[in-house]
Amino acid sequence: MLSIDNLHAQVEGKGILKGINLDVKPGEVHAIMGPNGSGKSTLSTVIAGHEDYEVTDGTLLFQGSDISDLSADERAHLGVFLSFQYPVEIPGVTVTNFIKTAINETRKGQGLEEMPANVMLKKIKEKAKLLSIDTQFLSRSLNEGFSGGEKKRNEIFQLAMLEPKLAILDETDSGLDIDALRVVANGVNTLRSKDNAIIVITHYQRLLDYIVPDFVHVLHEGKIVKSGGKELALELEEKGYDWIKQAM
Repeated sequence: MLSIDNLHAQVEGKGILKGINLDVKPGEVHAIMGPNGSGKSTLSTVIAGHEDYEVTDGTLLFQGSDISDLSADERAHLGVFLSFQYPVEIPGVTVTNFIKTAINETRKGQGLEEMPANVMLKKIKEKAKLLSIDTQFLSRSLNEGFSGGEKKRNEIFQLAMLEPKLAILDETDSGLDIDALRVVANGVNTLRSKDNAIIVITHYQRLLDYIVPDFVHVLHEGKIVKSGGKELALELEEKGYDWIKQAM
């Protein structure tokens, strides 16, 4: 589904990614771990197509096609979803209206007609129930006055509604208490299938107690320096990232 080969990227002339190799297949969950400044969030934004980041070398294939020159919108229309670490507030735009617009813009980009209102409403109710979201929540302005847990739950609701092929969750556990973490993780697990793939970016092993990855990769100074199974996250929790540096 996603194939990254020798990916180099920079922002404002500063090299951040320095040769990333990663292969993500349908049905898989990959966890990207690493200390601050290692390039984790840069990797997520480069995959999603953030315009401030320039790919200087390597290839980025999604479902067999090179997406390096595609805009963020075009990548989203193909099925790439990025959950932000710090979701923005949009006063005056309700959660429901935002998701309606997002879905119909995606359908437009795919050459489809807008989703009929009755079908949209049914889907909203189904996904809200699946994620234990109160319908009153959907009438609030997007992220305005939301707690950290509410913002992350809203991101997972968007994920559920858009049904992307590839979901990238950038430190979705940041700032969450244990109850909110469980709610978000349960939502992600409910949406896992053999037809989609998930990349989870996190500092800590605790999220991986709830979203169990198939593969764990450690990023250091812009490169993946170690990969393994879920047990690698436990080893990192025990030994810290200095262990990885010493082993290099």
